[in-house]
Amino acid sequence: MALSNKCETLPLATRHNIMCVGLSPDGSLAILIDEEGAALLVSLIGKSVIHHFHFHKPVHSVCFSPDGKKFVITKDNVALMYHAPGRKREFNAFVLDKTYYGPYDETTCIDWTDDSKCFAVGSKDMSTWVFGAERWANLIYYSLGGHKDTIVACFFEENSLDLYTISQDGALCVWQCDTELDGLKPMLPKDEAKEKNKTKEDEEFIEESLGEEIRGKANPNEQESRDKVKYSRVAKYFFNKEGDFNNLTSAAYHKKAHLLVTGLASGIFHLHELPDFNLIHSLSISDQRIASISINCTGDWIAFGCSGLGQLLVWEWQSESYVLKQQGHFNSMVSLAYSPDGQYIVTGGDDGKVKVWNTSSSFCFVTFTEHTSGITAVTFTSSGYVILSASLDGTVRAFDLHRYRNFRTFTSPRPTQFSCLAVDSSGEIVSAGSQDSFEIFIWSMQSGRLLDVLSGHEGPISSLSFNPVKCVLASASWDKTVKLWDMLDSWRTKETLTLNSDVLVVAFRPDGKELAVASLNGQITFWDHENAMQTGSIEGRHDLQMGRKELDKITAKQSSKGKSFTTLCYSADGQSILAGGLSKFVCIYNVKEQILMKKFEISCNFSLDAMEEYLDRRKMTEFGSMALIDEGAGDEDGVAIPLPGVKRGDMSSRHFKPEIRVTCLQFSPTGRSWAATTTEGLLIYSLDSGLIFDPFELDVDVTPSNIHKILHQKEYTMAIIMAFKLNEKKLIQEVIEAIPSNEVDVVCSSLPDLYVEKVLEFLASAFEISCHLEFYLIWAHKLLMLHGQKLKTRSEKLLPVIQFLQKSIQRHFEDVSKLCEWNIYNIKYALAISQQRGMKRLADTADEEDVDSDSDYIMQDVHKDNFSS
Repeated sequence: MALSNKCETLPLATRHNIMCVGLSPDGSLAILIDEEGAALLVSLIGKSVIHHFHFHKPVHSVCFSPDGKKFVITKDNVALMYHAPGRKREFNAFVLDKTYYGPYDETTCIDWTDDSKCFAVGSKDMSTWVFGAERWANLIYYSLGGHKDTIVACFFEENSLDLYTISQDGALCVWQCDTELDGLKPMLPKDEAKEKNKTKEDEEFIEESLGEEIRGKANPNEQESRDKVKYSRVAKYFFNKEGDFNNLTSAAYHKKAHLLVTGLASGIFHLHELPDFNLIHSLSISDQRIASISINCTGDWIAFGCSGLGQLLVWEWQSESYVLKQQGHFNSMVSLAYSPDGQYIVTGGDDGKVKVWNTSSSFCFVTFTEHTSGITAVTFTSSGYVILSASLDGTVRAFDLHRYRNFRTFTSPRPTQFSCLAVDSSGEIVSAGSQDSFEIFIWSMQSGRLLDVLSGHEGPISSLSFNPVKCVLASASWDKTVKLWDMLDSWRTKETLTLNSDVLVVAFRPDGKELAVASLNGQITFWDHENAMQTGSIEGRHDLQMGRKELDKITAKQSSKGKSFTTLCYSADGQSILAGGLSKFVCIYNVKEQILMKKFEISCNFSLDAMEEYLDRRKMTEFGSMALIDEGAGDEDGVAIPLPGVKRGDMSSRHFKPEIRVTCLQFSPTGRSWAATTTEGLLIYSLDSGLIFDPFELDVDVTPSNIHKILHQKEYTMAIIMAFKLNEKKLIQEVIEAIPSNEVDVVCSSLPDLYVEKVLEFLASAFEISCHLEFYLIWAHKLLMLHGQKLKTRSEKLLPVIQFLQKSIQRHFEDVSKLCEWNIYNIKYALAISQQRGMKRLADTADEEDVDSDSDYIMQDVHKDNFSS
């Protein structure tokens, strides 16, 4: 999606981490295979799952044939060739064709010849095997050695059986074949019968049908290899001379450009031209291993993936420039905040980075790395151009989104770790709560000076929140109290609200009239803070549904008794509240009725811890749980017992499972979406995508044909009302765009109040995608001018719609203003150039006139001399 500068998430998920992906040659189908061997066949056009399949064992690689008719997967030491799904509906999309045996150890990579007649498979036993996709008389299988380490990649040359093999120790072998692709001979029927008789005995002992089997031998005898294809090693090259630590981890080859790209464990990549092995250039793009490489069809762009840091890089090698550079947070995300117009999201992570994301393109466009420890809280000021972040390094920093710089750093008199952050609605007063000194620090944004230190809490400060309307700060603490501080009255405690348990998070309603508090006992309580009265409570402990960890001694039901919500957020209209915590569920409650409206399951990935409700008895042995064994550790330290209370997984072990949790929730100011920072990453749930028939006050007479008839009769107001009743977005757009611009004023004045809001909401969404900018601006202007006073009386309810409209118009304003500035600059530049050229011409003509006058004067002198003589 780099060309359109957008990123999109497919609406599908597997039960474990995805290990390998195979893409069909036409780009319409993809096979996704997870750690356990479960596969999804996905239509990339319809963005839906077509078929589920299970290979029963972990799969190392998958690759479609160039003609798209077959695909090969490798698991254990076997290569399995399947018929690729066709364009028609099939009962079983994956039909096994042949099973290939040959390598002694696990297989690692696959490559096909251009005509799909043969394929090569690399293995951990340092051998590469060439197999015929069909039964060829002179090529059934061929084994190639010559390496001293695991084969990382193997590639066929274009329209040839010549082969390149690359091993982990940085060695490249060039293999030449004595036969062309056209020289492969089909097997005669007699030979086929003999081959089938040979394998009949083996098939009797196999439980499941493995299709046709081909069993390769590493050292065939002379009789078997007579009149067969032969390979000879032409050359052997070595990549790195730096030592064993610099292992080669991935490779890709572009056959038409003869370009080989290899990635190393140190984050360095090399570009070579084959077959002469000429080095084009070598660069370092990361400090982590390059896990995967891909080259586009023209060979201009190279994509690199670094799994350790979550990096994706697209590199244009000819101009040596980045096309795309994206990286998530190295550790888990901890906090997020929406900008006031909903265009941007800022996130803070345990890696000490502050990242700003564009909500429309889903790309991160700036990263601030000034903090030296984990971020605990981030927020925007009301202007939307300043970001504030609090960190465990003892600083609160302010970042400018105009110049992308850290322009202000706030510190405390004694070093302290900040656990929470809040800024008032004017953006002038910044406050941060301390984790170790139980104090709240207040700074001035203008001067950067520390104004006051608020003390009174007897436990760590867990959360801070400013009232959006009044200058009142609410602080929550582990001492079971919420204190309200009046910022305008010498920062004295206005009120203290006492609860039954430690307070974890506090949030004000958008109109500032209600306060929501979540405590350690799993309750959410609502307070009228003006009168210090509790107005309601929600018992949310049972809705969390905490999963059972692999090493838990108690059941999930028992462990959920001690769980609670750690993050709260009101919806934009203040009618609902979002809550999340140490669980895979996010709950949305109706505040007035105090009931659960919906539960969102943020993940179904069992590669994370605390996902399952019941323990898997198959993992329990007489010696304890199999989860205690650290996979990939040495023989001497096979068992690694993690530290108690570790939520992110034990980083010291080679294999760990992070625990699923929701660290922060935020509703968009537009009310159209909400975002969550989780173990899975940053998730955004939106109302804007999805085809749902959702009519509004629908009658029998309201049909598309009737709407078109009324539109044809030029009854525009009636047509708009009917279109909104049917609530089909394309139909509404068709009706509104059919109204002449000179009729907009009349239509706007005759619209009922209820439909004014709906038209404004539609305009806001239409601005996002439509090119009719002036036409929709006329609509927005007329509606706001004619109905402004009435809308003002319902401003609290309409605020999300107005902000949504503002966000859309602001984005267009920025785009158009940039274009105008660029055009003005170009015109000024062109005028300056033309003026310079005009001045030059004038100067040249003046010089010519001077020369002419001098020549006339000389001629006169000559005439005089002649006359005198």
